[in-house]
Amino acid sequence: MIDISNRENIHIKDKKVAVLGLGLSGTSAAKLANHMGAIVFGSDLSMSEDVLSNSWELMNTHHIATETGINSDRIFDSELWVVSPGISKNSEIIISGQNHNIPIVSEVEFASWFTSSKIIAITGSNGKTTTSYILAKMCRTHKVNGRMAGNMGIPFSDCVLDELLNPDKKTTYILEISSFQMEFIEHFCPNIALYTNITEDHLDRHGSMDEYFDMKMKMIQNVKHENYIVYNGKDHRLVSAFKNNELYRNVYSFNSDDSLFKIYNNLVINKTKSIEFKLSNFKLPGEHNISNFISAATCATLLGIESKHIINVFSTFKSIEHRLEHVISINDVDYINDSKATNINSVIVAIKTYSKPIILILGGYNKGSDFRLLLPHIKSSCVRMIISYGEAGGQINTVLGDAVRSLQVTDLSSAVNQAQILAKPGEIVLFSPGCASFDQFKNFEESGKFFKSTIKDKKL
Repeated sequence: MIDISNRENIHIKDKKVAVLGLGLSGTSAAKLANHMGAIVFGSDLSMSEDVLSNSWELMNTHHIATETGINSDRIFDSELWVVSPGISKNSEIIISGQNHNIPIVSEVEFASWFTSSKIIAITGSNGKTTTSYILAKMCRTHKVNGRMAGNMGIPFSDCVLDELLNPDKKTTYILEISSFQMEFIEHFCPNIALYTNITEDHLDRHGSMDEYFDMKMKMIQNVKHENYIVYNGKDHRLVSAFKNNELYRNVYSFNSDDSLFKIYNNLVINKTKSIEFKLSNFKLPGEHNISNFISAATCATLLGIESKHIINVFSTFKSIEHRLEHVISINDVDYINDSKATNINSVIVAIKTYSKPIILILGGYNKGSDFRLLLPHIKSSCVRMIISYGEAGGQINTVLGDAVRSLQVTDLSSAVNQAQILAKPGEIVLFSPGCASFDQFKNFEESGKFFKSTIKDKKL
């Protein structure tokens, strides 16, 4: 077996490495391992179109042996497993691998072995994608080449392989990290670790909030005194976790004296007052996005990014796709795509953002969320109607139906159709599902694009 106890002494040349899961991250990990001289074997139980396509590419372009539709005994004739985030640490195949004493690491852990570039790792239940995009823009200067990777669909292995082929000493990685990616961590150690918040999510995978939180905390299990931890000072769970932590850390908050940035008289200022800008110049809607910006600005400052560049990003950054994205206005009705809102807290943030009456489209595959948590926010918000759909539609309708007018339909297409019929001028149709999309779509990107295309088709 490959000894992975000491990162500096890990060598995979001529070693047998099995990659389990041939989605985006697994395919990229296989290519990276192949480049490093390992004898690579890819395996995936799925026979989906994407997996078959990736398998074909690995075999025909990179001469990497693969199998699909099965995990054969060949995977046990390996000295290391690199597993995709879709494979749970509690799955039978992982338990079998552990019983064979095979070292098992995640794709993010594996890729980190082959780069010495700085890493800013961002995790949380909400806000991490927007924060990653903001920070990546802040980290694109003549001195720093910020590269995004991780959970937003850009495999870390892909970027590291490109770095090995095209070295760039200015590279700094901005990695969006999910709890799934942290289940098999050994040496992963970001230079800056950022926590946006921790709220209920992925309980269908982790089983409890404590387990979910523990997976998030694994991101900093190897940090040292020269590293930074940045966290949300309004998140009580994070405040409690870091209260007695001796590591150098930075809190970010609107009004904390400990924060590098704070809000004063509708201005965002930093401690030295070298950065000062009006909130009215910020183009993203919602208080949560101001928090996202402050967290990104904190990390950029710690990285040494110039103040004038941070101010420029503040003034010019626009919303990202699928996150409170204004799609179109038809007959004075605004259509908002928030398909990335796959948990309850994201929905709460979304409905608090708007002051116009809202028709809220909720539904999909429930990840173990308690929709009762929405009740007080529905009652105090501008939501005048909920249209629920998909696998979770019945549960949503049962829980929320007494609080607000509600309608249950079968699928997203029907939900959009009903929303367009029922929306009145001056209202908002908000697609903020609060669920995963797996019952009808591959991911939130696909469901968001479907929502947008359906709206635009209806206009035609």
